[in-house]
Amino acid sequence: MKIIVHDTASAMLDLLERPAADRPAALAQLLAPLQETMSAVGIPDLVQLHRAGSGFPLDHDDPRLAEAVHRMRDAGVWIRVEDCLGAARERLAAAAPGAATAADVHVVLVLGDPDDEHLTVRSAGYLGTGGIPGAIHLMMWPTGTSLAKIGHVAAHELHHNVRYANVVWDPATVTVGEQVVAEGLAEAFVRELAGEQAMGPWATALTGAELDEAYEKVTAGLDVAGMHRLPPYVYGDATARLMGAEPVGLPDFAGYAVGLRIVDAHLAATGLTAAESVALPARTILANAGIRTTA
Repeated sequence: MKIIVHDTASAMLDLLERPAADRPAALAQLLAPLQETMSAVGIPDLVQLHRAGSGFPLDHDDPRLAEAVHRMRDAGVWIRVEDCLGAARERLAAAAPGAATAADVHVVLVLGDPDDEHLTVRSAGYLGTGGIPGAIHLMMWPTGTSLAKIGHVAAHELHHNVRYANVVWDPATVTVGEQVVAEGLAEAFVRELAGEQAMGPWATALTGAELDEAYEKVTAGLDVAGMHRLPPYVYGDATARLMGAEPVGLPDFAGYAVGLRIVDAHLAATGLTAAESVALPARTILANAGIRTTA
């Protein structure tokens, strides 16, 4: 598995110098390394995805944007992402030598929108998507937290990337159980690589009675199937609303914290690591954690 971290700093600075009308085409070029892979799974327009999500604005000038890119480059963000991904690749290869992987994994880091609450508040300034083998899309707005942890979320996404080269992910049949197990495994993998302080806030924000209540609600819904029904169980009600899904009464990123609790029970019961568990079916992990499902 070859990991290619693209130099999007230079491309974004060039884009921000162009007239607004030319920026969508420049962004399409920046995102091109991911487009073929993502088109194959039904995501035909990454520029539109950028606009609809938390990406930096294309239609007006904002002096904060170029300043943020310079800050990220000065902080060595791209080097840190590459280093963390290299360590993650080595750990996964040693722990799961028989696991399938994409031959090449293209990594594209894009600046986010400083005024987007989902990115800057709910996600602490950084997030990623890596469940499509061969592609990792990272987004951040530079803060103390995101600058420190962007490499760790890249490792989280690489765990997903390898998992879904081995585990079938079908949008029509994927269950809450699969999704929360995957998130729990990826965060446990970050902890194995770099310690608990490297984990994302989405996995650690819920504690005590609030986590217990979320655990009961999420585990009751583990067999809920279909991608369109997963957001409230995985990301919580606020993000579900943004995605056009019906809330179910859960706080932000409840599925991550619940998934980590499930995975920790699996790890304790089996003595395996999250790296060794990368290709295990969710049903096996849930059973090892003492949870029965029908899916």
